[in-house]
Amino acid sequence: MLSGLAFVLQYLEFPIPIMPGFIKFDFSDLPALIGAFAYGPLAGVIVEFIKNLLHCTVTQSFTVGELSNFILGAVFTATALSALVATLIMGLYAKLPFAQAPGMGLNAFFAFTVVLGMGYSYQFALTAVFLEGIIFILLTLFNVREAIVDSIPSNIKKAISVGIGLFIALIGLEGAGIIVHPQDGGTIVALGDITSGTALLAIIGILITGILLVRKVKGALFIGMLITAVVGIPMGVTPVPITIVSAPPSISSVFLQFEWSNIFSIDMLIVLFTLLFMDMFDTIGTLVGVATKAKMLDENGKVPNIKKALFADAVGTTFGACVGTSTVSTFVESASGVAEGGRTGLTAVSTGIMFALALFFSPVFASITSAVTCSALVLVGLFMIEPIKEIELNEYTEAIPAFLTIIMMPLSYSISDGIVFGVVSYIVLKIFAGKAKDISFTTIIVGAIFLLKFLI
Repeated sequence: MLSGLAFVLQYLEFPIPIMPGFIKFDFSDLPALIGAFAYGPLAGVIVEFIKNLLHCTVTQSFTVGELSNFILGAVFTATALSALVATLIMGLYAKLPFAQAPGMGLNAFFAFTVVLGMGYSYQFALTAVFLEGIIFILLTLFNVREAIVDSIPSNIKKAISVGIGLFIALIGLEGAGIIVHPQDGGTIVALGDITSGTALLAIIGILITGILLVRKVKGALFIGMLITAVVGIPMGVTPVPITIVSAPPSISSVFLQFEWSNIFSIDMLIVLFTLLFMDMFDTIGTLVGVATKAKMLDENGKVPNIKKALFADAVGTTFGACVGTSTVSTFVESASGVAEGGRTGLTAVSTGIMFALALFFSPVFASITSAVTCSALVLVGLFMIEPIKEIELNEYTEAIPAFLTIIMMPLSYSISDGIVFGVVSYIVLKIFAGKAKDISFTTIIVGAIFLLKFLI
């Protein structure tokens, strides 16, 4: 009966007459979602949700919560709420399979640079995030952000997908302790202790998931995570939750906590510009990279519904500031949902619903450690590098910028910095090769903005 219903709904669109054209839902993912845990996008939805929860909610609560234990629980709730709202907008309005939540690099800048480094209150930082969201809404309405996305050269778009693949694999390996930063400072990175603990469990998880992929098991990423989590219990790595359900903490301590007295200061201008730059190009990079891997780009190499996707990001940031969390952006871990087959907004909506469940089942999800999610991130990294086959490696004015884009993302731990190196080198090499006509005017403007960012 369910399979029959799924077959019918696959060919339907379900309009809800709240706002014309707003919630008009494509059910092409529904057969996969109804089928079982082991089939299709649901596995990716789970991976997206767990990784977002761990990286955003737990870690962000720690970094911002260091400023005051009083707001620790409030930030947990605010993070889940902002992720819920932004991801639902992405699914229902943009109809794309991308998850959104407060970005890790952005919340580190929020906590350690603005508050701890510059000495401002978290209310000042939240005000900057709120203003950033308003500016992003205006830039999206006037198609400025869409023009920036379209200005990125085709080969760099493919390189962004590859760079994200390496970056997301590095995140997984580092989180599990397989790759570490040695205390003696002898090298930048080194191999961790892989004979015990989280690193050993992560390697076991990678092998288990790899075997499932080789055997072409549907939902291999999710099943691999489940098996890894169970294996981790006797190893003492996977904690067993004491309780299952808990009430979400109040957000009263961070709700609408704005500080307007310094909005015209030079420091506010610097903070605002930095947030705008980091969020804009992290989001653009993720959207372009994941869409490229999923072969979702249209015949002109553009991301479908990009304006609506950027609007979801802008509204999510504005809402997030109001409830008390840092800048919301499209998450690189969205690649996991796409890798499992997610292609429509139903994947994002499912992820958003799980963020809502996280508010009440946080003890359960907190037990899913980075050792468990490592296998999914590493193997999704493999899936993401596929577009490297389509890069023009024999044409150096295309190959060098593409390579710099790829290599700088993991090494700088930043999607936006990878794009900077790619676009600026593209402009310089094309000019000196006598191929300036290949550079669009918008690309030159974007390159100038990149240079301005480093000067500021």
